[in-house]
Amino acid sequence: MEFERRYAAMPHVKKAELIEGVVYMASAVRYDRHGLPEHYFMSWLLCYEFLTPGLDSVHNCTVRLDLDNEPQPDLMLRLPIRAGGRSRIDGSGYVDGPPELVIEVAASSASYDLHPKLAAYRRNGVIEYVVHRVDDGVIDWFVLCDDAYVRQEPDARGQLHSTVFPGLSLDLAALLRGDKRGLRNAVEAGVAAAGPAHAALVRRLQAPGIDSAM
Repeated sequence: MEFERRYAAMPHVKKAELIEGVVYMASAVRYDRHGLPEHYFMSWLLCYEFLTPGLDSVHNCTVRLDLDNEPQPDLMLRLPIRAGGRSRIDGSGYVDGPPELVIEVAASSASYDLHPKLAAYRRNGVIEYVVHRVDDGVIDWFVLCDDAYVRQEPDARGQLHSTVFPGLSLDLAALLRGDKRGLRNAVEAGVAAAGPAHAALVRRLQAPGIDSAM
């Protein structure tokens, strides 16, 4: 499509997104306001991957949602088709269809991550959408319910839990202070508590199947 053609013609551009028909180009990325928070989220997802063989998280990968929307999420976690996922890796190497979990690191609530991009993710069926509003020190975790996003509230331990990935638990305080051990402990405890549901996901992930058009 035209957006991809123009993007490919500008190799110096590291991140551009098509959101609701409008092209957004990322500004310079700061170490403390974006780089570190994204790193902590990646560390959290890697803990879950280690305990969930067959599952892969990726960052800064273009997602083809529809003709007007090709975001490049900071991070995503998707189920392969064989495990019930709705996205695939198409012949061009892009993610085609909605991943189950998308994470964006935003400077503030005024960011387009919480406005046009949220609407695009909701309409296209991204089940869970996490936004870290760094300037506000807040993490919003939205879950798709009856075609609307509902913001989750933390439990008594200050944790949020995935509705798609059994045992994927996020300790909010640990993430905000960059406590990797705390993040790992929450995931390990969550997976242990999920028990049979997590084991069933691992079995689905290890089943044979085709997840790509390549």
